[in-house]
Amino acid sequence: MSETIKVPTVAELAAEGRSPEVLFWVGCAGSYDDRYKAVTRAMVRILNRANIDFAVLGNEETCTGDPAKRAGDEFTFQAQALMNIGVLDGYQIKTIVTACPHCFNTLKNEYPSLGGNYKVLHHSTYLQQLLDEGKVRLSDANEFKGKRITYHDSCYLGRANDIYEAPRALLEKLDAELAEMHRNKKRGLCCGAGGAQMFKEPEKGNKDINIQRAEDALQTASSVVAVACPFCMTMMSDGVKHFNKENKVRVLDLAEMIEKAQDLA
Repeated sequence: MSETIKVPTVAELAAEGRSPEVLFWVGCAGSYDDRYKAVTRAMVRILNRANIDFAVLGNEETCTGDPAKRAGDEFTFQAQALMNIGVLDGYQIKTIVTACPHCFNTLKNEYPSLGGNYKVLHHSTYLQQLLDEGKVRLSDANEFKGKRITYHDSCYLGRANDIYEAPRALLEKLDAELAEMHRNKKRGLCCGAGGAQMFKEPEKGNKDINIQRAEDALQTASSVVAVACPFCMTMMSDGVKHFNKENKVRVLDLAEMIEKAQDLA
């Protein structure tokens, strides 16, 4: 029997005179990228199963403006941000959870200067919280138990916001074997997509950064490369495919792993 996915919109709740406890900020990748839509669905299943009072903006959600800002277009960024802040404040949003470190960083650190003040959580931190509170339970026989897994630190999650332990805590709760790459945490290597590089061809050089980072991951002899960012998902997946290892090494978001491992009993 297939599971029904319930995704309420903030507008629907507002019509009932309510605001959600949590706004799930889906992001551009989570809305439009075919691969990352699976992460959105995984998060929604987790939120549904945990009976979290959440909603999404739906068609009212637009880009945070992060790519424009990283490309140096401050005017477009501010116009985009102010429009979003108007929508968020209009719905009296207090807490935002997002799976994208770029959205997370922008909403958390750059919106306040424009008047947008919210509690913003990356999904790795929020999932750890749900597990710690017992709202999400994992199966002792989950498919990742004892598996060798490496984790790639997102720049905007790690070095920009000092979040290193929450993702690793999730892997620990899966009872997996964490195999660290030799460059990790504060010394972690970018996947090659940050700073608007996602949207252009790389500059000429000896080797693309995502190929180098995929090499780092493959050297750990892990069966799964865990990521926590849609940009990293794309770059690491392409890197693994470059080495023709996609049939042996999976690139999975943390939410997908937690969702697959949930105890539904």
